[in-house]
Amino acid sequence: MEFDRVLNRYADEQGRVDYAALKEDPGDLDRYFLLLSLYSPDSHPELFPKEESRLAYWLNAYNAAAIRIVITYYPIGSVREVREPLLLFFLPKGSGFFVFQRVTFGGTTTNLYYLENGVVRKRFADPRVHFALNCAARGCPRLPREAFDPQRLEEQLDREARRFLAEERNLRIDHGEKAVYLSSIFDWYRDDFLKWCRERFPDRETTLLDYVALYLPGEKSEELKRAASYEVRFIPYDWRLNDRKEGSP
Repeated sequence: MEFDRVLNRYADEQGRVDYAALKEDPGDLDRYFLLLSLYSPDSHPELFPKEESRLAYWLNAYNAAAIRIVITYYPIGSVREVREPLLLFFLPKGSGFFVFQRVTFGGTTTNLYYLENGVVRKRFADPRVHFALNCAARGCPRLPREAFDPQRLEEQLDREARRFLAEERNLRIDHGEKAVYLSSIFDWYRDDFLKWCRERFPDRETTLLDYVALYLPGEKSEELKRAASYEVRFIPYDWRLNDRKEGSP
């Protein structure tokens, strides 16, 4: 698969991408995008008969589109440097990247914002997608070095959730401050996580920490339970580009 080759060749174990090299040799990415533009679960549902195949398609499509937009404007230091049209300068930072860059899937043209919120989040009620979607910022989950595979999607989503929460930049327990620090992703998409918990544990009131604990190893999960009464604080998002460029901080 072309996208597998792109990720294996240009992404490293930290999820950073060699955008400079990829911009010089985008052949595999271009071929993959041609397929995405022609076929999608909406345009050719017979090719995507199972939910796993549909979700894997959209996760890969989002991640590939983010990479492609970056190399269109590279060199940049952040996706927020992709600007919105001049007359719409008052829109939130990031609109130029997430809203105004157009991408085509199965003959339908859309943007990253709609793809995440109108397709992935709306159609697939699984909060683990937030550990799989990568918008090319360092605050994102690490970009995996392989494409999402319908045959292994459950395993891959679990792996990405555990990997995300194993990093101190996304989860930190401070007993001195009596605080649990979480990635801003848990703040922005709080309702997704809490709704999932309520549906599976209807007999008790659940919190973000209940969801987080599901993907921690035993000792860390127990530590989090002991911190259940702590204040939850959210870590500011790192919008710097996830660039492998030498000297990049």
